Amino acid sequence: MAQRTVVTLLDDLDQSPADETVEFGLDGVTYEIDLSAQHAATLRDALRDYVEHARRTGGRRRASTGSSSGGRSATGGDRRNGAGARASVDREQNQAIREWARKQGMTVSDRGRIAREVADAYHRSH
Repeated sequence: MAQRTVVTLLDDLDQSPADETVEFGLDGVTYEIDLSAQHAATLRDALRDYVEHARRTGGRRRASTGSSSGGRSATGGDRRNGAGARASVDREQNQAIREWARKQGMTVSDRGRIAREVADAYHRSH
């Protein structure tokens, strides 16, 4: 005799049938919640203003649904306000930190991440 097990996804808010599992994060904690399409839309609407003003820190890219990237460039800069120039400013500052650290007798590499202690010492001295 064959058996079939059926798993029914229920909306965590009202126990109605759920259409999707929504993942979101806050304060370094990632959450999952099973929601109906209506509740998922309500959650996304509630977070929209915050998400539009936030910086993306990782995670997977959402599949395109025909909407634009919201003005963000592939490098993470914002094309609307010229924030893409931030990368060159960061490079210049990193170079200045490296030069300062070497003059202080510290060992730093030519490339890669600068140790937090070195960067903190630089910022304290400037």
